[in-house]
Amino acid sequence: MGLISDADKKVIKDEFFSKMMNPVKLMVFIGKEHCQYCDQLKQLVQELSELTDKLSYEVIDFDTPEGKEIAQKYRIDRAPATSITQDGKDMGVRYFGLPAGHEFGAFLEDIVDVSNGTTDLMPDSKEALHGIDRDVRILVFVTPTCPYCPLAVRMAHKFAIENTLAGKGKILGDMVEAIEYPEWADQYSVMAVPKIVIQVDGEDKVQFEGAYPEKMFLEKLLAALE
Repeated sequence: MGLISDADKKVIKDEFFSKMMNPVKLMVFIGKEHCQYCDQLKQLVQELSELTDKLSYEVIDFDTPEGKEIAQKYRIDRAPATSITQDGKDMGVRYFGLPAGHEFGAFLEDIVDVSNGTTDLMPDSKEALHGIDRDVRILVFVTPTCPYCPLAVRMAHKFAIENTLAGKGKILGDMVEAIEYPEWADQYSVMAVPKIVIQVDGEDKVQFEGAYPEKMFLEKLLAALE
């Protein structure tokens, strides 16, 4: 039985995938740990790829030496994870865990943005993001039932896309499904979602809760860099 209904498939094709301009490849990393939903993840990307010839996917075993090498290339440090790439090019847009519930819409929007190499961020935001040249990782802890979480996830992903488009590729935007990664959530005392952690050069710098508007989210990022 399919995960996506026929009615939803039509909406996805008409409202999302019809806007895609360039090929997108989903790099799907699976391993032995945290993999209660790996079968659903594989089925989901397969069903999505059947809706357009501009979307393909590759499933990689994170626990093999070859898989580890590919994971390193895409800066993936644990599995399950999905990197939304522009035909194999790392755009810093990643999902750790299944993009289910409210996150599914964000997943589709990210695919379109990566395909088209564009975001709807304000010009001032884009200019600021284009100048960032330090390693930044934005962790956004979510749960599938949280209606506000996709806003925070999308903001982190747009920041990553813009920085990559400027030729930097220094920002990683990570959705982390807190229920699938309980020890990761515990590490940051995640009691409410979305919980955002901004790391700079591998160090935790700023943490906050809530789906902040673009300007405020960017201010938090720039404060982390100071």
